[in-house]
Amino acid sequence: MEIQNEVELCFPQLLNSSCRKQTLHWSKAVLLNIVLSFIILITAALNLLVIISVSHFRQLHTPTNIILLSLAVSDFLVGLLLMPLEILRNTMCWVLGDLMCSVYWYLTVNIVCASVGNIVLLSVDRYVAICDPLHYPTRITVVRIKLSVCLCWFYSTVYSSLYTKDILIEPGRYNSCYGECVFFSIGIAGIVDLVLFFIVPVSVIIVLYMRVFVVAVSQARAMRSHVTAVTLQLSLNQTNRSELKAARTLGVLVVVFLASFCPYYCYSLVNENVANDPSASFVVMVFYLNSCLNPLIYSLFYPWFRNAVKLIITLQIFRYDSSESNIL
Repeated sequence: MEIQNEVELCFPQLLNSSCRKQTLHWSKAVLLNIVLSFIILITAALNLLVIISVSHFRQLHTPTNIILLSLAVSDFLVGLLLMPLEILRNTMCWVLGDLMCSVYWYLTVNIVCASVGNIVLLSVDRYVAICDPLHYPTRITVVRIKLSVCLCWFYSTVYSSLYTKDILIEPGRYNSCYGECVFFSIGIAGIVDLVLFFIVPVSVIIVLYMRVFVVAVSQARAMRSHVTAVTLQLSLNQTNRSELKAARTLGVLVVVFLASFCPYYCYSLVNENVANDPSASFVVMVFYLNSCLNPLIYSLFYPWFRNAVKLIITLQIFRYDSSESNIL
């Protein structure tokens, strides 16, 4: 019996100070590792393709694509760092030490906060493009979008530093045994996080896209109306058709984001310890899975992404003038 207890401990030499291992049947463990490894690989690879595509090809240097590039960077970091560490934290013992545990939580808050900010920026971009198309080229410029993206990441860095300052100052503060990596948002910090990190961004996203939807429907009706002049129809078709298509595509992306983001915070209203509850790890991985779905959405709805991937895979991007290629 003593041997069995030693096997179940993360650090047998520490006896009662060590956490217990979570044991799975070997067949289930192998299947789980294969599936999760595949998801991690696909998430990192697809988002890396998005990053290379938007960065390399000059035709893609548009305000909307700059935001998509920033979102792809955060999704790439989710696949490269957060997913593997979350799997390690929930299915095995944490063997990286208290300092790396603090870094993990800091990166989690930072990257996820940046993802939320990028989705908000996409909603604002589509709102101006659809609801105020005449002023879109002057109001939404590449320079302004780059500045907004930098401010988004700066805000995420500052916010995550303040939110996780307790474990950054005192690593392992909330751990009850060796081999554990937990973090608690206590009192007012949890309420502020819920408001700034969930209620406000989600409200802004929903309100803006509801407005975009209403305007898009009215424009579509105007295009089909026999009362509208032919010249006006041609003008609307030329100027707004591409913007409406982009709004629909990014609308799918936003809906998928909300569908994967909301369950975590809805569950947190019932269970305050959702981030540390192994039984709730499913809702955490559902949110992380959104980072894998985003580039799949691009591949389904954006021909430029498929064209760019072909040039990247065939190594044609190493040609001298490949950045000037016509992929639209």
